[in-house]
Amino acid sequence: MLKKIMTTAVLSCATAAFVMVAIPTVTKAEDVSSIARGGLLYDKWYKVIDAPKPTETHKAWPASNTKKKGDATQRCKACHGWDLRGKDGAYATGSYNTGIKGLRGMENADLGKIVAIIKDDTHGYDGKMSDQDYTDLAMFISKGQVDMTKYINADKSVNGDVAQGEAYYKTLCINCHAADGMSPKELPKPLGKIASGNPWETLQKILNGQPKEQMPALRALPLQVSLDVLAYTITLPQEY
Repeated sequence: MLKKIMTTAVLSCATAAFVMVAIPTVTKAEDVSSIARGGLLYDKWYKVIDAPKPTETHKAWPASNTKKKGDATQRCKACHGWDLRGKDGAYATGSYNTGIKGLRGMENADLGKIVAIIKDDTHGYDGKMSDQDYTDLAMFISKGQVDMTKYINADKSVNGDVAQGEAYYKTLCINCHAADGMSPKELPKPLGKIASGNPWETLQKILNGQPKEQMPALRALPLQVSLDVLAYTITLPQEY
């Protein structure tokens, strides 16, 4: 009897420990879904809300950058980066180099303050989205940030478990992306090539999904799941 009681106690403690690890930082389902949708808006807001694709270059886009124009400059990520570090992050160089600062300083900021900035004269998005859209985008900026410097290294390697990531990938991702990452056919390049070239973007897609696509968002799961998936995805073939 004593052995049975001790065994039950051990199992109960182990279960409790697992639950403590598995619960994400944000526990309210409505908050998690709002943040994930905000991540999609940060990616390509006009596609998420079925608005016409902008044709003009954003008025805040610097004249010094002639590599991008039109709708490419109208995405939040275009100026502030997939890592939300702007000029201090991955967009310090390359075709999206604007010299504009990131949004890391807005982590845990008041939602009303963030919405006001989105609508100000510099950003110019007043009247272009609904109140819920503004709230979701502000939730992502305030509550949904990931400090990617802790997980993605300078050489673009990821602090994740490749073996565990393979198990997740072959359970969660394989139906759409295939075992080799070569699907769907709409991908501009193999998934392994995308992930290894831009792990910051890929992590955001894993966490929040792809705008207007049937891609699940893993935001509600522990962050380590997404990191493991990313670490494995980088190992997939990079050529067709």
